[in-house]
Amino acid sequence: MSDSKKEISSNQVIKTVIFGNSGSGKSTLAKHWVAHHGAAHLDLDTVAWLPTNPPERMPLAESADAIRAFIKSNTSWVIEGCYADLIALVADQAEEMVFMNLPVSECIKNAESRPWEPHKYPSKEAQDANLSMLIDWIEQYAIRDDAFSQKSHQALYDQFKGQKVMYTSNPHLTENNTQKTQ
Repeated sequence: MSDSKKEISSNQVIKTVIFGNSGSGKSTLAKHWVAHHGAAHLDLDTVAWLPTNPPERMPLAESADAIRAFIKSNTSWVIEGCYADLIALVADQAEEMVFMNLPVSECIKNAESRPWEPHKYPSKEAQDANLSMLIDWIEQYAIRDDAFSQKSHQALYDQFKGQKVMYTSNPHLTENNTQKTQ
């Protein structure tokens, strides 16, 4: 059976972190696992930014407090986002790590067709108005040198000692897309 099709009872505790480039399918996969396994879901976008315009990163200590509170109040969870610095704060508590390492071209296609994210934008039109900036951001994934970069994500994945899987295409689309290590 493929890793993307593994069966976990809804009564089994899961503690999973999912990360990758914008548009890689992190939220889609997290929502699927949450629905299937009954786990709580934390989208790191909700604890990474201050409610300012223009957006400004929340101090790391405040984000860490919010993440710790989420973990403390949930036995079974999925945490997802593109923030290697925030994922690193909980990696030692995770049982599984998922690296959505899709080609940039696939991430752009996904971003262009993503549904409205009401927790991020007041309307689909407002979200779409931000699309060209998002595509520029996605295209820089391999050359950036920050907590959102492919370099940071690969280092996080390489250092993780637990069960881990790397998807190179969307898991719900194909069976032959993983590199799994234990």
